[in-house]
Amino acid sequence: MAHQTHDDIAAFLREHIRTVPDWPAPGVQFRDITPLLQDAEVFRVLIDAFVSRYKSSDHRPDLVAGLDARGFIIGAVVAHQLGVGFVPIRKKGKLPFTTVQETYELEYGSATVELHTDAVSKGQRVLLIDDLIATGGTMMAGKRLLENLGGVVVEGAAIVDLPELGGSARLKAAGLPLFTLVDYAGH
Repeated sequence: MAHQTHDDIAAFLREHIRTVPDWPAPGVQFRDITPLLQDAEVFRVLIDAFVSRYKSSDHRPDLVAGLDARGFIIGAVVAHQLGVGFVPIRKKGKLPFTTVQETYELEYGSATVELHTDAVSKGQRVLLIDDLIATGGTMMAGKRLLENLGGVVVEGAAIVDLPELGGSARLKAAGLPLFTLVDYAGH
C-alpha cells in the first residue's frame, strides 16, 4: 500500500470493516472495526495512515489522547510510532488519581468521561483519537477536558465518520479540525 492515495487507503480499509445489522438496536448498522486489527497487514496500513499525517511538523502533536475504549488501541500505537506520550480519556470511575470530568448527552441519557488532572500540560499540542465519529458527543467531551487543563487540541482523528449523524459537522463547527479515513455518508 506504499504511496497510495487517501481514497485507495479508504477503499482498502473499508473492505475490512464489518457491518453488523441491528446492533446494538434494531435499525442500527454497526461499523465494527475489529477486523482491521486482526490482520497484521491491514492494521499496519491503518496505523501508517495516521502516522504519515502526524509525523510532519504541521500536524505533529506533543501527546496523543485516546477515547475509551477503541481509541486506546489506535491512539496508543500511533503515539508509540510518533515517539510521543499517550493519555487515556476513560469512562467515569476508571481512573485512580484526581480527575476532571465532562458529561455529555447520548440518544437516551448521558455519559461521563474523565481525565487525570496531570495528563496534559498547558500549551501541549494534543491529537484526540477515537475509532468512529457518530454524534460527536464523546469527542466533544474529550476536547473540553483537554482544553480545561490547558491543552491545545490540534485535531480530532477517527477511522470512520458517519456524517449523517451530525457529529463531524458539530465538531468542525466547534473549531475542531478532523481527519478520518473512511466515510459512510449515505449508507
